[in-house]
Amino acid sequence: MQRPLQITSRDFELTPAIEADIRERAEKLESYYDRITGCHVIIEAPVGHHRKGGPFDVRIDLKLPRGELTVTRQGAEDLTVAIRDAFDAARRRLEDHVRGLRGAVKAHEPPSSARVARIFAGEGYGFLETPDGREIYFHRNSVLDGRFEDLKAGTEVRFVEEAGEKGPQASTVAILGGKRK
Repeated sequence: MQRPLQITSRDFELTPAIEADIRERAEKLESYYDRITGCHVIIEAPVGHHRKGGPFDVRIDLKLPRGELTVTRQGAEDLTVAIRDAFDAARRRLEDHVRGLRGAVKAHEPPSSARVARIFAGEGYGFLETPDGREIYFHRNSVLDGRFEDLKAGTEVRFVEEAGEKGPQASTVAILGGKRK
């Protein structure tokens, strides 16, 4: 880090062991992203904590070359648990940030739309026709909300396609618009 770690405790005194734990966890964050320019950890104890203990609030502000990541964890009764949970959340946020910088963020395809081309109600399956004319197999178990019986030829649906044993199939089928009657 370019700037030294800042640790602020509000309404109580930190023990040397807790401060050492925070320093160790902050240093470990640099193994996930070595361009952290600063880190500020703020810990607040609730009013009357001398009698009751937690919950403790932990906030971690990480300064990065192109912005800042802030993590706030609230409600842990034990201070060490609150610190651990906050740093775990900071690590996950940092990993997400690094994946975004690398362009490694997984893009989810939006569900496709189609209409029911043929349905074999007695056998529990049917075929969808996509706007480009392809046929996609679907099974009654793929239809959301148990609405297989509501399907008929021409019903508009959205679906998620996957590769099946005999070609493309819909893993999820949802009827578009309207509620069950």
